[in-house]
Amino acid sequence: MMTGLYVVISTGNLVKKLVGIGLFQTSVFQLYISLSKVRGAQPPIIEKPAKYGDAVKSAGEKSAETVTDLLAKIPEVTALDPASVYDPLMGVAYSNPLPHVLILTAIVVGVATLAVGLALVVRIREAYGTIEEDAIDDAEYKAEVNAS
Repeated sequence: MMTGLYVVISTGNLVKKLVGIGLFQTSVFQLYISLSKVRGAQPPIIEKPAKYGDAVKSAGEKSAETVTDLLAKIPEVTALDPASVYDPLMGVAYSNPLPHVLILTAIVVGVATLAVGLALVVRIREAYGTIEEDAIDDAEYKAEVNAS
């Protein structure tokens, strides 16, 4: 993350700045994905719906079990973890897919932003003949001085 931020701040080349932004974005994506990992959890895919129905029937037969008993069976890792979904009837912890979906959306937005940025760099190169910030600032200053 800091490498991407350093590249954006330290360089005057516009293409290098876009690469730095890409590095920064990728590190943020990795951060969110790593935070959504739940140890011992499974992907939220139910293979056989009939198995779930059997679990509901067996839970109804065990009417002596209270909600407290069911909650006591929840593993410690998933009991307080908001990134997981625990199904006490199945006895399985599921990972929450929402962070992954949001990051997938962010990746698409990042690619679109990079494409627009590169298109702007091409237009700046055509207009000023360079993609270095200092040279562009000098050209802008000379244009203002000549205009006044």
